[in-house]
Amino acid sequence: MKKMMVTAVLSGISLLTHAQQAAKKPLDHSVYDSWQSIGTKVISNNGQLVAYTITPQEGDASLVIYDTKSKKQISVPRGSTPLITEDNRYVVFAIKPTFAAVRQAKIKKKKPAEMPKDSLGILYPGADTVYKTGTIRSFKTPEKGSGLLAYLLEKPQADTASGNLVIVSLNTRQQDTIKNVQDYVISKTGNYLLVELVADKKDSATHDALLRWDVAARKADTLSRGCGNRTQLAFDEAGKQAAWVNTRDSAKALQQFYELYYYTAGQDTGNIVADKNTKAFPAGWSVSQNGKVWFSRNGERLFFGSAPVPPAKDTNIVDFEVAKVDVWNYHDDYLQPMQLKNLEKDQQKNFLAAYFPGNKKVLQLADKDADNVVVADEGNSDYAIAYTDKDQRVAMQWTGGTLKTSYLLRITDASRKLIIRDLDSTSFISPDGKYVIWYDLNQQHYFTYETATGTTRNITANIPVQVYDEEDDQPETPGNYGIAAWLEHDAAVYIYDRYDIWKVDPAGKQVPVMITAGAGRQQHLVFRYVKLAKDERFLKAGQQLVLLTFNEITKENGYYTTESTKSNLKLVVMGPYNYTKLLKAEHANYYLYSKENYQQSPDVYVGNDIPHAVQLSHLNPQQATYNWGTASLFKWTAYNGQPAEGILYKPEDFDSTKSYPVLMYFYEKLSEQLYWYIPPAPTPSRLNISFFVSRGYLVLVPDIHYEKGHPGKSAYDYVVSGARALAANKWVDSTKMGIQGQSWGGYQVSYLVTATKLFSAAWAGAPVANMTSAYGGIRWESGMNRQFQYERSQSRIGATLWEKPELYIENSPLFHLPNVTTPLAIMANDADGAVPWYQGIELFTGLRRLGKPVWMLNYNNEAHNLVQRQNRKDISRREQQFFDHFLKGAPAPEWISKGVPALDKGKNWGWDLEQN
Repeated sequence: MKKMMVTAVLSGISLLTHAQQAAKKPLDHSVYDSWQSIGTKVISNNGQLVAYTITPQEGDASLVIYDTKSKKQISVPRGSTPLITEDNRYVVFAIKPTFAAVRQAKIKKKKPAEMPKDSLGILYPGADTVYKTGTIRSFKTPEKGSGLLAYLLEKPQADTASGNLVIVSLNTRQQDTIKNVQDYVISKTGNYLLVELVADKKDSATHDALLRWDVAARKADTLSRGCGNRTQLAFDEAGKQAAWVNTRDSAKALQQFYELYYYTAGQDTGNIVADKNTKAFPAGWSVSQNGKVWFSRNGERLFFGSAPVPPAKDTNIVDFEVAKVDVWNYHDDYLQPMQLKNLEKDQQKNFLAAYFPGNKKVLQLADKDADNVVVADEGNSDYAIAYTDKDQRVAMQWTGGTLKTSYLLRITDASRKLIIRDLDSTSFISPDGKYVIWYDLNQQHYFTYETATGTTRNITANIPVQVYDEEDDQPETPGNYGIAAWLEHDAAVYIYDRYDIWKVDPAGKQVPVMITAGAGRQQHLVFRYVKLAKDERFLKAGQQLVLLTFNEITKENGYYTTESTKSNLKLVVMGPYNYTKLLKAEHANYYLYSKENYQQSPDVYVGNDIPHAVQLSHLNPQQATYNWGTASLFKWTAYNGQPAEGILYKPEDFDSTKSYPVLMYFYEKLSEQLYWYIPPAPTPSRLNISFFVSRGYLVLVPDIHYEKGHPGKSAYDYVVSGARALAANKWVDSTKMGIQGQSWGGYQVSYLVTATKLFSAAWAGAPVANMTSAYGGIRWESGMNRQFQYERSQSRIGATLWEKPELYIENSPLFHLPNVTTPLAIMANDADGAVPWYQGIELFTGLRRLGKPVWMLNYNNEAHNLVQRQNRKDISRREQQFFDHFLKGAPAPEWISKGVPALDKGKNWGWDLEQN
């Protein structure tokens, strides 16, 4: 009887599903919050445990823990940032407070210290339930050790600087607690902890101190005692040496001086090894509290930062009596806005120095003449590279970058030897320090400098194809495709061309060898190495390499393998999907990744091999109830006679006997995203493609190729030709076509409405309207001037305003506004850090002066792309209303027909539709 009842119910479900499929509903704005995505993914070293988070766009996430051996799965509400211990036994993670609790705290305007806090979760082996702690500030496990967990609990008084540190033996579940802890670090192997104590103002018996906790003995030694501000706590690899930075000066002192402390096993306390009196420092310098402290891998060197001592505070300055002024000087290295943007970073700038415990020597390695130092072999090598762009920074205004001078730095005596002067790219040192390598933009080749001999060689001269970007259509010297990795002992470096990978001898003696068998260029496959071992510094001879692969023709993705020292190319998987975030178990052949395409939401897969992995997650089942869509390549011939392609999105219920309105979205080249999933989400200002497709629009996303000096015409050649090619189909309503773009796309939209009457509606997010005024503007997010963008970068003019003013005028929509007939909506935000919002104002006021239909949205204190979710939801709603009105004949909302007066701001959003 029970079986019959179940059968009947299932039959009903089947009929219901069929009925739903017959009339799926369109997406609406209510679907966003619950739409899920995959967050963090981790896999244990032996591949048995997998953990990943499932995150809704708004609401409470969940953590899924899966055992590949037992097939058992546990879901933890609000679990996040999972960590699997080195011994593959325990899963440790944070548990977030509920979304509702955080929301209520924000409504009540709680202080940060009063906001709901995370707690800690631990899943023990074989357990079905999770052990939970009270609220925590942080948790840590050893990088290369097992069985240890430390977490810092919040104190009941949430605004205190310290908490209680709990040290747990996961295997025995024994716990030790240390009170009044402000900071702590665990040695890599997990044998010791450094624990910083701060005195509790309410308890006179407490004091500032630094402890070294012995995990095995479960007891602490005091390495430093007394008032201070101890920072930059560090262990060596073995946990036997420790170091930190401290000042004994009060926080209220007019000037603070910091010292570097060093401790090794056998000492009673730490000793000061560097301070303001250290002779190796330049005059007026001392140890910096902002410099990272770390030991070389062999423990023979201790690296730290030094810096000029800030001047004492001037107590005679009264704030309201002094001028507030920024002085711009043409001699300045950086423009004032850039200086102000980087002020905090510059105040914390420090220069690498080293202490040698063996001979108790301090050496200053970096200084203002060579301020950047990169060491080799994790600090073990005697060589490092030092470089600077000193005296070359002014040109950044029009080049976008700086020329750099590189030196070979000998760690043992801090001596420097010039390698190359005024290089137009960055130099790198090989893992073992035997070579310095760089790409020369002008010569379009890679060069190495042998550190032992001082010999410089062109190492790619014998590669028969270009190693520079063949498709770069910007008015600058094209860059390179990059370096994949190095072979052990610096025996070879792996260099990319457009498609393939070359094993190149850095000594220039052996002919470069292609390890991808030429299949890349022959089959239009782009091979790129996937680093699977988190600690990998180099490849080993005979190592199997996994290559992420993209087919330029079909846009399919997948993986191939080959060997590090010879071509042994093998197909692993290739298909109409996008594969992302591939992980491998450190000590087993287990792989974890996500897979998606436009119709299939990203999901998590795990298995012994990539092609036969098991699907673990099944996100967004609700998608099946909505009218989704399809994605396919669309090809035509552009007006310049070149072949063109783009992505055409159609509704799932597409009917070739009907006529559809069209939206076009574009930036530069986006066809490689054919198999990307596009969730319905409130937009930062781009077109919400899945939303509009679901609601009966066709969406075409054309690739655009550019001609130097004529970016506007180039957009016209590809966008308008694509629109007309699509309109040749009977199922396209050529009278109802719209365009939408953001940033560079917004500029192109603004240009196109001056060049064609084809489109019935247009939406431009953060557009440049006037290249003559934008040329001298500031990118406020970085403080950089915009000249470089026009002379050498995306805007593609290729000349200064004074050299080619006619090109700036030709490509500026502002000068052609009388031609506009298309209704245009503009988004220009007053805190835009990339495109000054007055560009939107120039466009709006110009069209308004000419009596053209135009609207502008300024989201107050918002960025180039909208950040605040409420603003994203707002613009998504307005974009729908705008295009539905002009392309579908829907009633106009009040914000379009009447506007929203400032008197009504915050009371009426103008969403209501006009009544006929």
